[in-house]
Amino acid sequence: MQIVSIGEVLWDVFDQNEFLGGAPLNFAANAQRLGNSVTLLTAVGADARGQKALEKMRALGLTTNMVQTVVDHATGAALITTDANGNASFVIDRPAAFDCVKVDARLLSQLESIRPDWIYYGTLALTDTHTELILHQLLERLPQAKRFYDMNLRTGHWNLPLVQRLSGLATVLKLNDAEAEHLFALTFGAKDFSLEEFCRYWSSTYGIETICVTLGSKGCAVFTAGVLLTFTGFQVSVADTVGAGDAFAAAFLHGLNLAWPMDSIATFANALGALVASRTGATPAWTMEECLRSMELARTE
Repeated sequence: MQIVSIGEVLWDVFDQNEFLGGAPLNFAANAQRLGNSVTLLTAVGADARGQKALEKMRALGLTTNMVQTVVDHATGAALITTDANGNASFVIDRPAAFDCVKVDARLLSQLESIRPDWIYYGTLALTDTHTELILHQLLERLPQAKRFYDMNLRTGHWNLPLVQRLSGLATVLKLNDAEAEHLFALTFGAKDFSLEEFCRYWSSTYGIETICVTLGSKGCAVFTAGVLLTFTGFQVSVADTVGAGDAFAAAFLHGLNLAWPMDSIATFANALGALVASRTGATPAWTMEECLRSMELARTE
């Protein structure tokens, strides 16, 4: 599977430690590890963090051919704090280098030659109107590519009209239960939350084929072909949740592209997300054998 991933690359800063992150990069690293080919369209600064980011990307097995270096903005960084349950909150300075990607006819032709099966995008980088325009340019040049929208709403870095526009482009949407509930409240006011009603409305309004809602340790729910299905999660000792949803997204798209049954797709995605949550950092090392072992243990319990 060929994938183009567009969006932010930034350093997740925890007290004295820094880990390379950003949902498009985290997703790309996991999708690449699953045997897919991912081209990351982003930018870093001409600074120490930028150089270190390029080295780390290569170490993760990612090509940096489409990672641009800009001189007028610093490499992105997110100051992260976690609560007692390992859930993270983010403070991100903007504009950052990832807001400064430039696309010309030559680059578009290079991307066209890749013939990607999927284009992956989120919300954070797309709050910059320039980057949203780039996404539309990509979609116009790559009409055969399906679109995976990994919502990832960060406080201060999204708005409802943008989310609605991006939803309208998506073949597949992935979000978490808190995001679904928040969007439901914005849409229906004080009405009692119903995940099925949200999915049914959002799917029909924006023409989305499949909506996947992560439920933390409880697993996930998938709305497709007019039916909402739920799948049990995996219990692990959480180190931090940063990157777990991105790993889930990579696993989900991997199985979906291979036309696996939905229960296999969701179980695999739940297992990989839990495995990443059990380790520190957004792109920790893991093996397929570990993931399959978790799935096998779950079947025998």
